[in-house]
Amino acid sequence: MRILRFDHHGTPDIGIALGDEIVPLSSLPGDPLPVSIRGVIEGGPAVLADIAHRLMAVPASARLPMTDVRTLMPIPDPGKVVCLGLNYAKHAKEGGHEVPDYPSMFLRCTTSLIDPGAPMVVPRCSERLDYEAELMVVIGKRCRYVPESEALDAVFGYTLFNDGSVRDYQRRTAQWTAGKNFDGTGPVGPWIVTADELPPGADGLRIRSLVNGQVMQDANTNTMLFNVARTIAIVSEIMTLEPGDMIATGTPEGVGHARNPPVWLRPGDMVTVEVERVGSLTCPVVADVEAAVPEAV
Repeated sequence: MRILRFDHHGTPDIGIALGDEIVPLSSLPGDPLPVSIRGVIEGGPAVLADIAHRLMAVPASARLPMTDVRTLMPIPDPGKVVCLGLNYAKHAKEGGHEVPDYPSMFLRCTTSLIDPGAPMVVPRCSERLDYEAELMVVIGKRCRYVPESEALDAVFGYTLFNDGSVRDYQRRTAQWTAGKNFDGTGPVGPWIVTADELPPGADGLRIRSLVNGQVMQDANTNTMLFNVARTIAIVSEIMTLEPGDMIATGTPEGVGHARNPPVWLRPGDMVTVEVERVGSLTCPVVADVEAAVPEAV
């Protein structure tokens, strides 16, 4: 099931993507369903089964063409966005790092995150904005100290993430916070694919990035150093994970800064992240002066 937030003529809603159409949850027959994706997540398998059952009875007139809506970031208010760095060996090596035996971690601020299709912003103070294709995990239930053998039970689903990184700021300190949290650099979406639709841990899926149609990264999630289950086990040793939290699982080799000459995102570019069976996430790139502070939806 593909669950998404969308805006239809100025009205935000949630729904289910079916091919190139959307069924708003508010249009499904029967008792009212949760009015937020977080509510759906917290409802767990019972709510998903209820939605799936009701979808069979929805009339064609209740469906909206995907082209008539604007998709929104699936979870507008994640409590935590935990990101892994150097989680693919070839990416670690291309950046001059040793292959880690424990994951590098950093946090993303919500002001750095943007809707699918919204412009990624090259900041005024730097020209070194880089792309990073990533699989994002959406946590489905509260957990702490979860063993690796049970960790996938905590996954609600998966979405896409472009971990746009301002490389010169990333390297100004030993910590990566500055380079990873510029406003307008982290598109998320366009929907959440529930875990039951994918292989366990989203393993064995092709992951790519493209800039202006040219393939820049092309790898497979089965080459992650710390797979989804191991990542959740490690992160939950440190902090309580809650429904709606998100974990970005790192990027493979082929990023712009490691190329000769480097490839930086420029205003006018189009950058796409793809993960097999999850979907694609495409955003234009603009200069800071062109960007407006988005209104909350």
